[in-house]
Amino acid sequence: MKSRKSSRPLNLSRDLPTSAADVSALRQAQQSSSMDLEAYLKFLAEFPAPSLDELRARKGPAGSKPFEL
Repeated sequence: MKSRKSSRPLNLSRDLPTSAADVSALRQAQQSSSMDLEAYLKFLAEFPAPSLDELRARKGPAGSKPFEL
């Protein structure tokens, strides 16, 4: 399937301008965000677990009927 109009190629210099501060922030984020699995799980454990009432109050998938094959 092909759309009627092809999109034009992305020109990074024109369409996605970045400053030196942007590049610096991306480099800093890249260096500080490298976590192994153990560090990631430790990070997740810092968040409080939701209560059963909070979990029950969450909306489930859309649709009133369960999925059937």
